Amino acid sequence: MNELNILVAAAKTDFGQAATPADLENAKALFLGKSGRITEMMKGLSALSVEEKKSRGAAINQAKQAIESALNLRREALADTELQAQLQAEALDVTLPGRQRGAGGLHPVSLTLERIEAIFSSMGFEVAQGPEIETDWFNFTALNTPEDHPARSMHDTFYVEGGSATAPNLLRTHTSPMQVRHAVQHVKKHRAATGADTAGEGLFSGAMPEIRVIAPGRTYRVDSDATHSPMFHQCEGLWIGENVSFKDLKFVFTDFCRTFFESDDLVLRFRPSFFPFTEPSAEIDIQFQGGPLAGKWLEVAGSGQVHPNVVRNMGLDSEKYIGFAFGMGPDRLTMLRYGVNDLRLFFDGDIRFLSQFQ
Repeated sequence: MNELNILVAAAKTDFGQAATPADLENAKALFLGKSGRITEMMKGLSALSVEEKKSRGAAINQAKQAIESALNLRREALADTELQAQLQAEALDVTLPGRQRGAGGLHPVSLTLERIEAIFSSMGFEVAQGPEIETDWFNFTALNTPEDHPARSMHDTFYVEGGSATAPNLLRTHTSPMQVRHAVQHVKKHRAATGADTAGEGLFSGAMPEIRVIAPGRTYRVDSDATHSPMFHQCEGLWIGENVSFKDLKFVFTDFCRTFFESDDLVLRFRPSFFPFTEPSAEIDIQFQGGPLAGKWLEVAGSGQVHPNVVRNMGLDSEKYIGFAFGMGPDRLTMLRYGVNDLRLFFDGDIRFLSQFQ
């Protein structure tokens, strides 16, 4: 039996010298594996007599149990050592102040849109929302831009499933369609209120409240550089009434710009231009009187007297109703207000950039 005692002692020594679980499993194989010392001894029992098998087998089993007990003790010791090392590596200093999650906030363009809506609401303008997937009629034709009009080439855009070959659906290229949609609903409402033909036949020339509305929202065009994005924001405005003139346009937009930029020294100029849906038309530039932009003219909007064809497409008598429209880019206004020189920064999702506006 001295041989078995020596074997158990050797196993305990080898197990104790195993520094990792892998080393321990290798040591285990020498004693308890398929070709290990204990297994070889068990195979040798076949050559012994029945009485010798009983005594020898019992001794071998006792040695095997002692080796397995030593193996399990070493496994537990290695696991405990590993756990202590992990706890030490991941130790927390509970005396340190806690980390608080930063508060979120609105995107800078959203802040600009809210500011625009607040200013125009104070002037009596409603805020209209509409579909971003628009029909060809509202996006182009109703705005005096028929299929063969050259101005459509400036609106290369994203067409989507739906509609027909002659009247496809598309992602709207501006929010001007909402001007027509809002005006059509406005006219229908007051046709019914005045007892006019509810079928909507003929142009409405009855009395009704003026239409004052702005339409902010996302728009889409195939364009991408430092000052353009395939998805961008626009805010269109419309004022229709019986005696709305270009003078009203100049007053309203000048007052808006001076309020938005908080500068009574802001100077505006209206340059003659062309838009299919207005006549006459004008680009609106602003000139800053101070700061890094002092003396520079910057285009901020397009505008004009609503074209008679567009007034008629709204269901109104163009001989009685007249008005103005304008369209501006909130993204550009945001860039000017905060001194940002690359539009793409607004859409990269960089928290370091966006957190500056909170």
